Amino acid sequence: SSHVGPGQIPSQAQFRGGDEPIAGRDGTMPGCNCQKAIQIWSEKNENANAEEAEVVKLMCLSPPIEKMDGSLNQLVNVKHLSLSTNCIDKMIPLPALKNLEILSLGRNMIKKISGLEEVGATLRELWISYNSISTLDGLSPCTKLTTLFMSNNKIKDWTELAKLQANPDLVNVLLFGNPMYEGITKKEARPKVLEHLPNIRTLDGELLTGAPDDDDDEAGE
Repeated sequence: SSHVGPGQIPSQAQFRGGDEPIAGRDGTMPGCNCQKAIQIWSEKNENANAEEAEVVKLMCLSPPIEKMDGSLNQLVNVKHLSLSTNCIDKMIPLPALKNLEILSLGRNMIKKISGLEEVGATLRELWISYNSISTLDGLSPCTKLTTLFMSNNKIKDWTELAKLQANPDLVNVLLFGNPMYEGITKKEARPKVLEHLPNIRTLDGELLTGAPDDDDDEAGE
């Protein structure tokens, strides 16, 4: 329940100085809100200016972040935003993040990929392993996506991979640890992935070289 309306970017003035953050003012959120997380990050980084930073890591907070909120929109220059190892259950649009290239949301409680329409033009890498995502919907806006780290989620069906054909630049994928891998090795999974994604170069941490049956080099396993 953010106080910021849809499509509305909170004014920068709202975040300057020691102003009380808009989200969580009623005290109902036991977790850390994003404004507080940004303040903690700034203090740990010699009072860095959030509006100028290109890398912002709001990871492993205690108490954890439970919701993404509009205060993240102040990070107007961020290229790499990490919110990993928190308790976030939902992705939201971030219309002010016009430079975002890497979004890290690993080890949260996210159930579906959403809200990427506003950052799709710049996003190159999505790190979202160790969540509860069961489909590969929501990635079609990310036309420049090269890397998808999606291990240890809830994807059961190989046909979900066909949805990634909407991401023509995708070359680096992590998928192991999903239910569709149950009972088979990474090596056995390889042709199933390549059937849907013939252009990928790295799968589950291993470089794919030449034909799919060129598998003699097991050094990486």
